[in-house]
Amino acid sequence: MIALKNKVDKVIQNLLVFLMALMVLNVLWQVFTRFIMNDPSSFTDELARYLLIWLGLLGAAYVTGQKMHLAIDYLLNKSKPKVKGILEYVINISIFLFALFVMVIGGANLVSLTLYLKQISAALQIQLGYVYIVLPLSGLLIMFYTAVEIVQQYKGNN
Repeated sequence: MIALKNKVDKVIQNLLVFLMALMVLNVLWQVFTRFIMNDPSSFTDELARYLLIWLGLLGAAYVTGQKMHLAIDYLLNKSKPKVKGILEYVINISIFLFALFVMVIGGANLVSLTLYLKQISAALQIQLGYVYIVLPLSGLLIMFYTAVEIVQQYKGNN
């Protein structure tokens, strides 16, 4: 399972680097067309917004897998080892369920609704469902990483 996690990590790392590079080039093009050519590009603002959404959600999934996500761990750090183990299970199961219900199921409903309604972005003229597909994708990745963590925790306790 760790080998699969490492492969998924590598794919997400490369995708995040690509998205960040694309966003930097996009913003540089916007600055160039606005201030040098005095004719601002019409699509760069919208593209930067969508790239930021993808970067943020995929980045959140990636840091979940690296156990670097934002956490309030005061109670966890103050707990005794037995209680700490139980709390870690509860936290991981809560993250898994949140990702399942909110990100995967809710995100899939959002994607299907926007594709059904054929909502189109103003400047890029793409269906917004394709932009929103990152929500259930990130949810699946968070579920995967959380499941790996639960399995590793279980193996460590046995």
